[in-house]
Amino acid sequence: MINYQENNKVDVIGYVDGEIVSSHRVHGEEFLTFTLRVPRLSETFDLINTTISNRLLTDEIAEGAKVWIRGQYRSYNNYDDKGNKLILTLFVQEIELAPETEKPHSEIVLDGFICKEPVYRKTPFGREIADILLAVNRAYNKSDYIPCIAWGRNARFCEKLSVGQNIRIMGRIQSREYQKKISETESITKTAYEVSISRIETAEEED
Repeated sequence: MINYQENNKVDVIGYVDGEIVSSHRVHGEEFLTFTLRVPRLSETFDLINTTISNRLLTDEIAEGAKVWIRGQYRSYNNYDDKGNKLILTLFVQEIELAPETEKPHSEIVLDGFICKEPVYRKTPFGREIADILLAVNRAYNKSDYIPCIAWGRNARFCEKLSVGQNIRIMGRIQSREYQKKISETESITKTAYEVSISRIETAEEED
């Protein structure tokens, strides 16, 4: 039997970046959103879209606060006149102010099923990359669809995986800017949200 708390786990420390704003209500419960900024060792940072119940907020959790969050990385479809867009968000289950002695970090564990053929490629500089889309089951017959990216030997491993295969990954949530070409002369900067894989194994290996 699937443990829906164990197959999607996020543990992250970062800073509330900007205002916490109202998002939506479900059965009378209000949910809010904010951006979590998580510094990397490389002196850059990741920006994580975050969703939290109003019931978990305290006065101390506000813009600029350093917070420790445990939760799940979830997805939903946002429909508008431009079509369907997959939105990713960190769903907060526990939150507290992080001690000053604790360094920012981002850790995620996912156990799910490959739902698209992995895409393996090399950058112009010869770096190996593989993209996979992981379906992670949730209660009430729901699933979250999480884009993941692997590098080097992990990318080569992903190339051999097939649709429907059960895998377990460990890594971090990352945001990444890229240039999208909209014409022969124009391009725009967009942000991709995904899980950067540090370790990957098949269910068979784990068993």
